[in-house]
Amino acid sequence: MLTKTLIYIAGPTGVGKTKLSLEIAKLFDTDIISCDSRQFYKEMNIGTAVPSSKELKEVKHHLIQHKSIHEKYTVGDFEKEALQILDFLFKKKDFVIMVGGSGMYADSLMFGLDSFPKVSSEIRSQIELFHKTHGLKGLQELLLKKDPKYYTRVDIKNPTRLIRALEVCISSEKPYSSFLGKEKKPRNFISKMIILKRPRNDLYERINLRVDQMIERGLIKEAQKLLTKKDLSPLKTVGYKELFPCFEGKESFQNGFLEIKKNTRRYAKRQITWFKKYDNALIFSANTEAKVIYELLIT
Repeated sequence: MLTKTLIYIAGPTGVGKTKLSLEIAKLFDTDIISCDSRQFYKEMNIGTAVPSSKELKEVKHHLIQHKSIHEKYTVGDFEKEALQILDFLFKKKDFVIMVGGSGMYADSLMFGLDSFPKVSSEIRSQIELFHKTHGLKGLQELLLKKDPKYYTRVDIKNPTRLIRALEVCISSEKPYSSFLGKEKKPRNFISKMIILKRPRNDLYERINLRVDQMIERGLIKEAQKLLTKKDLSPLKTVGYKELFPCFEGKESFQNGFLEIKKNTRRYAKRQITWFKKYDNALIFSANTEAKVIYELLIT
């Protein structure tokens, strides 16, 4: 009988996952593993809403700002590294907390990665050429045609994700989504999922406020330092990519701020859609007291 438990605290960006994860981790006297793919990189701090230094001192965190934007770090790398951390932690603890809104990374740790057909270098080159000639919009339109189901779940602003899906679609002549969730790798622990929710208007207000606070804390200065690295994959993310055109005089900062808020709200909407697939998850209002959730987890 499995006795070790990974508790995954999920929910859209801005819902309040960090606060609850700290409270739950303290109640269990355990550590936190981050599965937020935007928080892996040490050069990105304000725009990724990394927990404060005070919060990081309150509870031991793993896989936060442990990589450089210059390093390649895949979901497979995350799975391998996170499993090693879990094996170490479970030697002394019965419960470990995982928190973050990157559902694909969370799934890799809880269930293992899905298997996909091999993609030939010829098809990969064809998709890369298509991207160069037709741009992001072309990738979006082609994916919508090839796999409308995955189109509703993926970050359509992320060309890397779109290219990967299209490679599989074209190689297999099957939708990318048809390969998702097919296999479950054996784990020596059980997983319990908690999903936090808020009324949509409340969530969007929190997102808008958080962007304002990021700007006040120095997001512009942080993004400006990364301008010369804007073509690196980690920087093609909300909070940074909207500001780079502003530094180049192609867009006003006011419009850049509005774009960050809009794209963050869209990202939250896609996260909500992703988390709907967790049939066995415990769903709580973000205002639920941590003690109430804790009591349910240990019963």
